[in-house]
Amino acid sequence: MRLAILGASGHGKVVADAAELAGWREVVFFDDAGPGLKQNGPWAVAGDTRGLLDDLTLFDGVVVAIGNNRIRLAKQRELLAAGASFVSIVHPSAVVSPHASIGDGTVVFAHAVVNACAVVGDGCIVNTGAVIEHDCVIGDFAHVSPNAVLAGGVTLGKLAWVGASSSVRQLIEVGEAAVVGMGAVVTKAVPPGLTVAGNPAKVFTSR
Repeated sequence: MRLAILGASGHGKVVADAAELAGWREVVFFDDAGPGLKQNGPWAVAGDTRGLLDDLTLFDGVVVAIGNNRIRLAKQRELLAAGASFVSIVHPSAVVSPHASIGDGTVVFAHAVVNACAVVGDGCIVNTGAVIEHDCVIGDFAHVSPNAVLAGGVTLGKLAWVGASSSVRQLIEVGEAAVVGMGAVVTKAVPPGLTVAGNPAKVFTSR
């Protein structure tokens, strides 16, 4: 099986590594950085987005490995419109309940946990060691960073970002495009588009 990854970055390397461990025979990168980029670690970079669009029929699956949620959304939409076949990538050391749902284009990294009846949308990143507990609902193109913990029944809006080693109390809603800072402890709902940080988490305002 051949996998195309758009986004030749450090994040892309982790996606490629997980894909190989999950059984993908060949991984090929595409990136818009320019014609000078030929390698991403041990993996070849074959071209840019245009090149991938031209070669879609050569691949059994596609993933966008771009950390920025909005750019990942835009690229996945562009490729879907051209007929790309998006797949989810789950590292073999991750624990994903058979009663959970993982969307197309979502990646679940090493030692992450997705428990029973959780729903993870399309194009999400469930990063290394993250925990998504039972009955959580994760919106499309959200990112749960390394070692973050979402307790049972948390709702995470589309395009939201939960920072590394942060935690969200059960049944809390984190709104669309909201950001939870690294190490934050969220005990109250986070409105859409806002950034919270600290313990307990409060709305972050720059000085």
